[in-house]
Amino acid sequence: MAGCGACGAKLQIVGNTVGRRDTCPECDAELHACIHCRHHDEAVAKQCKEPFAEVPDDKTEGNFCELFQLGDGATR
Repeated sequence: MAGCGACGAKLQIVGNTVGRRDTCPECDAELHACIHCRHHDEAVAKQCKEPFAEVPDDKTEGNFCELFQLGDGATR
């Protein structure tokens, strides 16, 4: 189940679809942001496992990355 990368709340998202302006119902964090993406990994270069992604400087703000896939942020 998908989870918020900021607060760990479980998210009721259907089909892993997150819009650019969607926010977490618990902490109001923007969901289309790097910290919520399944490719986000602080241990790799640019903190992204996707080599062709244009990675923004601020990983907590919403972005327009076309490679975004909502991950299980609750496990971080």
